[in-house]
Amino acid sequence: MLLFFFIFGLSSAGSYSAGERLFIGKMADKRDGLRCPQCGTVVKEYCNPFPTVDIIIEEGEGVVLILRRNEPRQWALPGGYCDYGESLEEAAIREAREETGLEVELLEQFYTYSDPQRDPRQHNITTVYIARTKGGTLQAQDDAQGIGVFPKEELPPVLAFDHVQILKDYFLYKETGKQRVF
Repeated sequence: MLLFFFIFGLSSAGSYSAGERLFIGKMADKRDGLRCPQCGTVVKEYCNPFPTVDIIIEEGEGVVLILRRNEPRQWALPGGYCDYGESLEEAAIREAREETGLEVELLEQFYTYSDPQRDPRQHNITTVYIARTKGGTLQAQDDAQGIGVFPKEELPPVLAFDHVQILKDYFLYKETGKQRVF
């Protein structure tokens, strides 16, 4: 305990050696945050939004929607989380293949939606891509229990997350060439 007080007494001197900093870090209460798995030093915890992608897959006069297998169990655009080390574009292509069975070509990055309330599970930021099919067979896979192609006039009345707004913005863009303005 004497060493503990001695090291903390050095704070008035202004600086600590690496060994002293390590000791101080290890003496910190575990309630202070996460610890480095190698040295045990307390590291700051961050609570950041999660990056996700959604894909508007154009199919004829409609768009591909999936019926989600997981909560919320509603119709939605294909999409999901971006894996660590994966670009948003790679995530969009992977999620389209995993959920719809389709190989897609991304045509453009449409818009990014970041309202903290857009997903009831947590704060997710989604980047939406417009894509077209270049191969594969349309079938519900992975997180999808159902799948369909819906023209604007036949969209399901309830969609998951903020996908009603996303598709409203998309159809406006297709009709007028104008992007959403805030």
